[in-house]
Amino acid sequence: MTFEPRAAQREILSYTGGKLGVAAVPGSGKTRTLSALAAKLVAERLHDGEEVLIVTLVNAAVENFTTQIRGFLKDRGLLMNVGYRVRTLHSMCADIVRDNPGLVALGDGFAILDEREAADILGDAVTAYLRAEPNAADHLLADDLDDGRREALIRDDLPGLLTDIASAFIQRAKDLALLPEQVLENLERFDQPLPLAAMCAAIYASYQRGLNYRGAVDFQDLIRLALQALERDEALLRRLRARWRFILEDEAQDSSRLQERILRLLCGEAGSWVRVGDPNQAIYETFTTADPELLWRFLDEVGVRAVDLPDSGRSAEPIIALANHLIDWTASGHPNAAIRQRRPLRPPHIQPTPPGDPQPNPPTDQARLVFVGTTFTPAQEVEYVAESLARWLPDHPDETCAVLVPRNQRGYQLIDFINKNHLNIPTVEVLQSSTSTRQAAGVLGNVLTYLAKPDTAGWLSMVYRVWQRDTRDDPDRNARTLEIARILSQIAHVEDFLAPAPGGRDWLREDADAAALFETDPPAADELRAFRDLVRRWQNAAVLPIDQLLLVLAGDLFRAQADLALAHSLAVVLRGYASRQPDWRLPQFTEELASIARNQRRFLGMDDAARAFNPDEHRGRVAVTTMHSAKGLEWDRVYLLSVNSYDFPSGMPGENYYDEKYFARDGLNLRAEALAQLQASADPFTFDYVEAAATGRARQELIGERLRLLYVSVTRARRELIVTFNSGRGRSSQAAEGFIELRRYAQAELAVNMEDV
Repeated sequence: MTFEPRAAQREILSYTGGKLGVAAVPGSGKTRTLSALAAKLVAERLHDGEEVLIVTLVNAAVENFTTQIRGFLKDRGLLMNVGYRVRTLHSMCADIVRDNPGLVALGDGFAILDEREAADILGDAVTAYLRAEPNAADHLLADDLDDGRREALIRDDLPGLLTDIASAFIQRAKDLALLPEQVLENLERFDQPLPLAAMCAAIYASYQRGLNYRGAVDFQDLIRLALQALERDEALLRRLRARWRFILEDEAQDSSRLQERILRLLCGEAGSWVRVGDPNQAIYETFTTADPELLWRFLDEVGVRAVDLPDSGRSAEPIIALANHLIDWTASGHPNAAIRQRRPLRPPHIQPTPPGDPQPNPPTDQARLVFVGTTFTPAQEVEYVAESLARWLPDHPDETCAVLVPRNQRGYQLIDFINKNHLNIPTVEVLQSSTSTRQAAGVLGNVLTYLAKPDTAGWLSMVYRVWQRDTRDDPDRNARTLEIARILSQIAHVEDFLAPAPGGRDWLREDADAAALFETDPPAADELRAFRDLVRRWQNAAVLPIDQLLLVLAGDLFRAQADLALAHSLAVVLRGYASRQPDWRLPQFTEELASIARNQRRFLGMDDAARAFNPDEHRGRVAVTTMHSAKGLEWDRVYLLSVNSYDFPSGMPGENYYDEKYFARDGLNLRAEALAQLQASADPFTFDYVEAAATGRARQELIGERLRLLYVSVTRARRELIVTFNSGRGRSSQAAEGFIELRRYAQAELAVNMEDV
C-alpha cells in the first residue's frame, strides 16, 4: 500500500512501546497511521503467540482497519491475518465473557441482546411501572398545567420521556458497575429522598429481571462483566496481557469510564498502550457514557508521551482557518463565561499539509464560504437548500455533496420536499432509516393491521388505497381510487364482499353505491374482483410464519427489486422476533413495522455502528445525513442546516434547550437530575445533590458538545461550505452565536468566494 508518512506520522511510527497519546485533528490520516503502526509492530516487535490488539468504536471501522493492516502486511511479505486482532470494545468484551461465562455467573448459552431488543424490554418495564404506579410521576410535571393537558401528557408523553430517562440511568448505573439492588440500597441509605432516581431504579430492576428471564445481557452488561472477569481471574488477565502485547485504541475521545478501566487493566503498569483520538470531535457525551476529559487527562498523565497529529489535507485553507478560529473563539470570545472556562474546544489547531505532500489541500481559489444571513422559517430553509442543489448539481456530476442536519427529522423534511416537488436531485439517505424503508414498512404494516382485524371495513379500505398507491401522482386516477376506497369503507359486513354465501347477499352486485360506480366505470367491477381475490389470498396466507407471510405480501405489492429486497430484510428481522417472542401475533408484528415506518426503530444497519458509507461511491448524488453520522466523512460541497440558537445554544437569555421538556417542573432537565441523584447516592462523600444544579451543568455540557458538533460539521467540507439557520417552529430561534462569529470572521478575515448560491 502506498503510504508516504508526514513528519508527525513518522514520529508515531517510531513507537516501540510504553504509553503514547495522540491528539489527531480531522483529516490527519489517523486510521492509515494507526494501521501502518499495527503492521510495523506485527512485523518487528512480536514474539510467537503475541498480537497487537486494535480497539475501535464501530463495526465499519473494524473492516477499514482490517483491510488496511492486511495491505501493509502484504507489502512486507507477511501473512495478512496473523499477529493482530481488530475489535470494537463490545466485541472484545463479548469474547472475554463468552470464554469465561462461569466467572460472571452466566450460563454457557447466554444471549446478547441488540439495541432493538433491549429497547423493547425497557419499554415493557416502563409500561409495567406506570401501570402499577399511575401517579408516581405527577411530581415531575409543572404545576400550571390544566387537568386535560396533564392527563394528555401523562398518557402520550410521559412513557417516552421516562423511557429516555431510565435508559440513561441504566447506562450510567452499569458504567458505575452498580446492579439494581445496589442502587436501591444506596437510595435507602441516602439522607434525603430522591424520588426520580427511585423511579428509575425500580424500572432498572424490572428491566434487569427481563434480561435475566431471557438468560441475556445487553451491550453495557458486556463491558461491566468483562471488567468483572478480568478483576476476578488473575490467570485470565495474565494470559490476555501476554497475548495482547500492544493495545492501540482508536477514537479514544469517545471512551467511557469502564472502557478506560478495562484497557488500563489489560495494559498494566508497564504495558504498551497507544490512544489516538480528538477530544474536539467528542460529540456523543450528552447521550452516552463517553467522557472526552478522560483522553485530555491521559495526554497530561505522567509517563505518557503525548504527540499531535496536526497536518490535514482534507479541506481548503479558508475552511481550516474557520475551524481553527472556532477553537480560539470558544476559549476567548464566547459570550458565555462558563464555556470560556470549560474550553470544550482546545488546540491542536489544524495545519495544512506541507508542500509536496501526496494529499495536498484543495486550492484556495476553489474554496467558497457562504453564511446565509436570512432568517428562514424551517420550510423556507429546506426550499432554499433544495433550489441551490438543483442549480449546482447538474454542472458538477463528478463531485461529492452532502446536506448535514442536526436531527434525522430535518433530513426527512428535505427529502420529502425534493420528492413532492419532483426536483431532479438524486439523493442517498444516510439517516436512521431511508424513505424507501419507511414506506415499505408502512405498506406491509397496513396490510398486517387489516389481517389482524379482517372484519373492519375501514382497514379494508386502507388496504385498497395501499394496493393502488401508484395512482397518487395522477389526479384523475387518484380521485377514482379515493372514491372506491370510500365506498369500501361503508360496507356494513365485510364478509358480504369477501365471502358472500351461496344465494346470500353479494355486496358487489347489490350495493347501490357500487352499482352506480360500475355504470359510469365498468372496469371498476373487474378491479374490485381482482382486489377481492388478492385479499382472500392474503387471508389464507395469514396462517404462515410471519416471514413467509411478509414475502407473500411483498410479491403482490412490490415490483421494484429494491423494495423486494427491503421486504426480505424486514421478513428476516420479524422472523428473529418470532423466534425470541413465540407468543407474538399479528398485532405485535404490526406495531414493530409501524415503529420502523415512524422512524422509531433503527433498521438494516443504518446506524453508526454498522454503516461503512463512502462518499466517493456517490458522486453526482446528494448525501443527506445527520451531523453526528457525518463524522469521519468528507465531501467537496457541504450544506449545514439549522445552525440556530435552539440546535446550537450558547447559554444566552431566552434560549430554549431541546433536551428540556416544557412540561417538566421548574424547568428541570429530568435526565440530568436523575443521573445526578444516582451519582450522589452512589458516592455521597464526593457528590452532593442540590436540585437544579445538575440541570445547569447539563446545559453547559450540551453547549460544549454542540460547539464540537459545529466544529466536526465545518471540517467535513473540502472546498465549499454553505451554512443556514431557521427560526424554528415557534419562530423564536435566532442564528447561533457560533454562526454569527464564523460569518463575521469569514467576511472580515478570509479572502474567499462568499457569493450566495
